[in-house]
Amino acid sequence: MSVVSLLGVNILNNPAKFGDSYQFEITFECLETLKSDLEWKLTYVGSATSSEHDQDLDTLLVGPIPVGVNKFIFDADPPDTSKIPDAEILGVTVILLTCSYDGREFVRVGYYVNNEYDSDELNADPPPKPIFERVRRNILAEKPRVTRFAIKWDSDESAPAEFPPDQPEADLIADEEEYGADEAEEEDEELAEGAEGPGATDPDAMAEDSEMAGAEVDPATAAGEESDEGSEDLEAESSGSEDEELEEEAAEGDADEAMEMDGVEKPHGTNGAAGQHMDAVMAH
Repeated sequence: MSVVSLLGVNILNNPAKFGDSYQFEITFECLETLKSDLEWKLTYVGSATSSEHDQDLDTLLVGPIPVGVNKFIFDADPPDTSKIPDAEILGVTVILLTCSYDGREFVRVGYYVNNEYDSDELNADPPPKPIFERVRRNILAEKPRVTRFAIKWDSDESAPAEFPPDQPEADLIADEEEYGADEAEEEDEELAEGAEGPGATDPDAMAEDSEMAGAEVDPATAAGEESDEGSEDLEAESSGSEDEELEEEAAEGDADEAMEMDGVEKPHGTNGAAGQHMDAVMAH
């Protein structure tokens, strides 16, 4: 259970000019007294294809935290335009609002941001060099992506479990009740009967086996392999599908809990290779 729960984020100045500061009204609840401060941080994703141009715009320490519902204003600086490629100024990008306790991030809120000129003429024919004072940003505030992480707070008891819980009841099942016990007994009887059969100690049979052991055989035949023609690598297909299922389960189980997150749609321009980095930081 999280000691601090994010209740809401209200963006005070939206839309705004590209060079205006970001102003967030943040509401959260604290269930117990904390020894350390909460660290809030705002990050601007400067490129859709690389993390090289990401910028930490501002950091704010909040504390000491009283028990109960708390509210404050987070005023963050705008991004440094000299660190953003000119081709990445306009269009869709992402900002990340995160909070950490004692260096451990426990909540992340991602927003898509659309940057465009304030006139149709400039948007239709943008100049080679961006005119920053004419660029306006619009944060899709109604559709944030919220991800929560289980962390250790002040006590060891609050730390998330590293291993699955023990299941002592599974060791109490009697052997005769185990699945396949009867089949195992039948196999043991068949092996015993086969060991007492006429061929078990036949010298001629042993000699024949010895000759066969020294014979040269086709490695493919010895391994039980068939010709590649007309065959299908079912194991490879199965492995691929299992990997995809595991990746999907891991992505679905990454503790994504949203403030009205159902039905979130990515803005136009975030699909394809150009949006891979943005998708990664939003889903991480």
